[in-house]
Amino acid sequence: MSLSQLANWTVFIANTSADGLRQAAAEKPDAILLDLMMPEMDGFTVLKKLKENSETSDIPVILLTAKVQPTGYGQSEQSELAGILTKPFDPLTLADRISEILDW
Repeated sequence: MSLSQLANWTVFIANTSADGLRQAAAEKPDAILLDLMMPEMDGFTVLKKLKENSETSDIPVILLTAKVQPTGYGQSEQSELAGILTKPFDPLTLADRISEILDW
């Protein structure tokens, strides 16, 4: 809500990992805010699939996590991410933080 209402950004929400992968390919968003902990597939698996798909490989991905040091977060995953945001976050500054990470 903060991104759409406060920053006036168009936001697409996916309820499942598979839906998110489909939406990313169809909508080609400017960026993806990806939660690490999800049912079906974790964020690293989704990230890998996004980067393997030529339609989504260039979309910057920001990982959203409650863990300061996410487990399974290695050098290869780090190089694929535009950045990491930790929870909890301030919804009033979320757009600014995303803009900062993406150098917008």
